[in-house]
Amino acid sequence: MRIPILKLKDYLLVSIQVELDDQTVLTFQEDLLDKIKATSAKGVVIDLTSVDMVDSFIAKVLGDVIVMTSLMGTKSVVTGIQPAVAITLIELGITLDNVHTALDLEQGISILSQLLEV
Repeated sequence: MRIPILKLKDYLLVSIQVELDDQTVLTFQEDLLDKIKATSAKGVVIDLTSVDMVDSFIAKVLGDVIVMTSLMGTKSVVTGIQPAVAITLIELGITLDNVHTALDLEQGISILSQLLEV
């Protein structure tokens, strides 16, 4: 299953609405990086509102995706992190240093717009 990646202005919007498994998250990682390259996107909003839990592998890959987007020169905002996901990330030692977060997609788009204005 593929996670849709939408282009809006100079950035990409990703709302993960499916249950994540190892293959889906790896496909998402590749698709997102390819889409950044193809569109020259300056920013990405990744909405995790529908993600209730993650295992250690999925948490690591999501953390890696954020770092990879930064390496490609793209600003990222992660939105909608659920309490169980936040707890899992911290327990696994995955800190999203220098990652902008927001409670919901609307705030995430606002933060990304401000980051891209600078």
